[in-house]
Amino acid sequence: MKNILVRDYRYKGTEYAAREILEYWIVDPQMQQIMICQWVEGQYEDKVFTGATCMESLVIVDLVLTVEQVFNSANRPELPSE
Repeated sequence: MKNILVRDYRYKGTEYAAREILEYWIVDPQMQQIMICQWVEGQYEDKVFTGATCMESLVIVDLVLTVEQVFNSANRPELPSE
């Protein structure tokens, strides 16, 4: 898990910048946070969201979602298939 986080936090920005990716997210279950990295004027600006704070996306304009909702949905058991 540590290698994945190092790659996510340290190297992905460079890779995504080379491809002109407008926005990417790093979901960190250990820290219970989501970092949204947005391409602004030639560099990434990082915004860290935790808890009940609504996340802000430049790509998903009408996003209404909190970090709590993301992590709580990940812990829900799957619904039985019909």
